[in-house]
Amino acid sequence: MKTIAMTSLYHPKRWAGALGVLALFIVGGCNDPQTTADSSAAQTHAKSSDLVTSTPQPSQADIKADPFYASAYIDIDEWREEPVLHRYVHGGFTDTTARFSFYFPPADLYEGRFFQHITPVPDSENLAVNQPPGAGNKIGFSIASGGYFVETNGGGKFDLSKLNRADPTLSAYRANAAAARYSRVVAQAIYGGDRPFGYAYGGSGGGYRTIGAAENTQGVWDGFVPYVIGSTMAIPNSFTARLQALRVLRDKFPAIVDAVDAGGSGDPFATLNQLEREALNEVTAMGFPLPGWFAYKTMGLHGFAALYGGIVAADPSYFEDFWTKPGYLGYDDPERYREDRLQFTAPVAELITAADAARAGLNIDASSERERGEVDTAFQIPEGAEGERIVGFRLKQQPPPVYFMGGDLILNSGEQQGKRVPLARIIGDVVIFGFADPSVINDVKPGDSVTVDNSNFLAIETYHRHQVPGPDYTVWDEWRKEDGTPKYPQRPRLIGPGFVQATSGSLQTGKFSGKMIVVSSLWDQEAYPWQADWYRQRVEAHLGDETDNHFRLWYSDHAVHGDTINKSKAGNTFVVSYIGMLHQALRDVARWAEEGVPPAPNTQYHIERGQLTLPNTAEARAGINPVVTLTTEAGDKRIEIKVGDEVVLQGSISAPPGTGLVTGADWHWGKEGDEFTADPGVPKGQQLVTVTARHSYNTPGTYFVALRGSVERTGDSAPYAQLYNLDRVRVIVQE
Repeated sequence: MKTIAMTSLYHPKRWAGALGVLALFIVGGCNDPQTTADSSAAQTHAKSSDLVTSTPQPSQADIKADPFYASAYIDIDEWREEPVLHRYVHGGFTDTTARFSFYFPPADLYEGRFFQHITPVPDSENLAVNQPPGAGNKIGFSIASGGYFVETNGGGKFDLSKLNRADPTLSAYRANAAAARYSRVVAQAIYGGDRPFGYAYGGSGGGYRTIGAAENTQGVWDGFVPYVIGSTMAIPNSFTARLQALRVLRDKFPAIVDAVDAGGSGDPFATLNQLEREALNEVTAMGFPLPGWFAYKTMGLHGFAALYGGIVAADPSYFEDFWTKPGYLGYDDPERYREDRLQFTAPVAELITAADAARAGLNIDASSERERGEVDTAFQIPEGAEGERIVGFRLKQQPPPVYFMGGDLILNSGEQQGKRVPLARIIGDVVIFGFADPSVINDVKPGDSVTVDNSNFLAIETYHRHQVPGPDYTVWDEWRKEDGTPKYPQRPRLIGPGFVQATSGSLQTGKFSGKMIVVSSLWDQEAYPWQADWYRQRVEAHLGDETDNHFRLWYSDHAVHGDTINKSKAGNTFVVSYIGMLHQALRDVARWAEEGVPPAPNTQYHIERGQLTLPNTAEARAGINPVVTLTTEAGDKRIEIKVGDEVVLQGSISAPPGTGLVTGADWHWGKEGDEFTADPGVPKGQQLVTVTARHSYNTPGTYFVALRGSVERTGDSAPYAQLYNLDRVRVIVQE
């Protein structure tokens, strides 16, 4: 990284390493048009004093607010040119493991505010420096929005499997709050002026932590933007029914996806037998968005891989009860698992290191089943300790082929006899570990006997039936009798709230001060869309008639859980990024807090049996998400043509009134491997744009043509706060 020297001191004892526990986000982007100044110009933006030798200390009010973070130090203070010109300040709090990074803009770009990203779990305070420039870059966005950027390591290392830690509030919100308060001290030392406004935002687990920060602090932040949020019952229940569907419907997903896609039959149940219909109905009623199955091939365990150990620790007897007690499906109907249950014993032939796996092209990612492309660097041979890390075993016999989403490796002999190691996958005669304890793995030797057992993973598929919460969770009505009592035996306690409390420091109550805009995705396959509405109801119960003065909920159509920027390849023509909506929400919540300007109203939606739908027009839908429509010339979603014939398609891009102007339209003609291409003739700067396109095909096949539209508040084409949506049409080309 190119730096501009001011002062740079390094204190080894005070430096915290980075921790990546649950990677829920993928970031990328295009080239940032903002240019940087030269090295000499940077110096003119700074005061003469450096912050390392003259470190300002927290105020007495800040120390009183949290004495644990009473003393701060700064070990790096320097100007950097990438991704945009900024002054980088790094430090921590004395005698703690809490670390922070502040990214300050030149004085002429500073407008008296900061933005602070809160990660899903405590992570590194140096994540932003590794982001490429463009729409996904948090430093660039903050500076372009008149603020500095704050990130922390959340106080230090976090172990998701240990729910009863001494004080979860430290990593949940207190370390982040201390850094936010101290950043104001530093900002005023640099710029002078009044107290800076501050805005916290985070997604998924970071959404929990952002809400925890909002509900458990006063005066630290002025506004909040939690996004893709779950409820207190999301863990593990958002994953369990999905795991069952992935297994039971594994051969039927092509037909299901086709039915709900553009020009499809509209009936995803049409080709299913009774057992399959039950599985799809169950996951749909729990809230999994039906269009989200387009990603079934690469869905994998996702975050469940990291949660599994904590679930076993929280409720270990469930996995035996499932197979041995009435009322549990494993006991009541074991035949439905017969073909997929695996209990296979064999000796270990050899240990597989990360370097061995890379050479053999084996996927060792416990949470993802993504396919590797030819330019993927994940199979580069790791060196040093990482290359020597044991990631799996080769067995002397190959397990019989079954559907295997995950399981356990039971150690039958050796120093760790009786221990279990989570497994991510079986590849021939090789077993690959999930989130496993290295101290157990490293004691295993060739010749030791092990058993591959997926019984626990089969049992977890219906765990939600035995975790029925209160009546405010209406998606569980499927598992209640007419009198409201559960249909099936219930576990001693609901474990979801325990995970949430460990993550955010408390359970969501809807009680916060300041302003909040929640951003949610309509196709979210992890934090099902109804959960944002569940939190909205908590807020309304607390604020009543004052809700509109403090809270908004916006949905992004055709968006999923991860905040991906690479729209042309991520999901191909199925999905868009919600990052632009997140950007606009941050800018709008700042204007709301600082100037009293209310943001756009809530997105209008309807929820029925777990499924959330939006009105068809931008005016009726409200919120800020644009509406994109695409049909044939006759107004249909499906057309059949001959090779060489021309198809005529008509589309529209419209923004809800007062929320933005069209900045572009992109076409994708449905050929695999192609990317979107911009329509050069689209009129820009209007609230509503209609487009027409013509195309012909030389090869028979089925093509899904997509129109993607973009909108920005003022019609600006800058990379930040671009709002996207898309629509598709099915074109069947015959000889």
